[in-house]
Amino acid sequence: MEQVDTGASRAPLLSTGLAARTRAASVAVGGAAVAYWVYEPVRVTAETRTILVVHGFRGDHHGLLRVADQLTDMRLIMPDLPGFGASAAFEGTEHSVDAYGGFVRGFMAALGLGPDTVLLGHSFGSIVASHFVAANPGAVAELILVNPIAAPALEGPKGMMTKLAVFYYEAAARLPQRVGLALLRSQAIVRVMSVAMAKTRDKELRRFVHAQHSAYFSAFADRDSLLQAFKASVGSNVSEVAGQLTLPVLLIAGEKDEIALLADQHKLAGLLPDGTLEVIPGVGHLIHYETPEPAARYIRRFLKDHAA
Repeated sequence: MEQVDTGASRAPLLSTGLAARTRAASVAVGGAAVAYWVYEPVRVTAETRTILVVHGFRGDHHGLLRVADQLTDMRLIMPDLPGFGASAAFEGTEHSVDAYGGFVRGFMAALGLGPDTVLLGHSFGSIVASHFVAANPGAVAELILVNPIAAPALEGPKGMMTKLAVFYYEAAARLPQRVGLALLRSQAIVRVMSVAMAKTRDKELRRFVHAQHSAYFSAFADRDSLLQAFKASVGSNVSEVAGQLTLPVLLIAGEKDEIALLADQHKLAGLLPDGTLEVIPGVGHLIHYETPEPAARYIRRFLKDHAA
């Protein structure tokens, strides 16, 4: 049983029942060891579904814990993507969107997850999940994208900041190992990123968010795989494959998201054959941390509306 370590803010922000629902495990996918966590439902009902969760760039399964805590009637399966958290990096394969899609396919096969599975992706995970669904029609029943990357990151008003980030990751990969890793794992830089993304005015919640990023944002396998994954995250987007996503799709967007702009979410929704867009006010790119309650409510309602 995994001990959910969330620091001093744990008690008010995560329920005491979450640990009792948690089962940690590992499985070999493509010859690499992958760590994953299963959050069982408190009570199985006719509406209980299995949701496979794909986390965002530089994150791991910890980031979605507050959402899992709210979905007590669902079974959630959260792997650490290869190269992040407790999972090994790919060997002999670039960390690309296609490679991560192949991982999702292999992971589902290893766990026996069938076409009644729900696939959920957050941020970079939205790119991986949407491209996987486009390449594997019928593999899952519904698709849920939280803070989806709806438009090219290198274009538009945020393009310059993205190019600076590319320079940061490339420089860190080229510097001597000790210096490069120190740059990537700099707590000062991690805090700047965290402060920029957090929109809540709740001081306790802000401390929790910063503590989470401090603890888990630097849990990557190596500099090369991190650079490859970052380039994958800014080189693709959900809109590229929107027309191929013929299954029911739920988009959960943040009103103040500066990474995945709200205007782009509306455009993406218009491209989906069967899409629903829900917007949570007052939050940015950290829906999974700051507003898990409305996110879980939208997820539960969407799945009920699209029950087989």
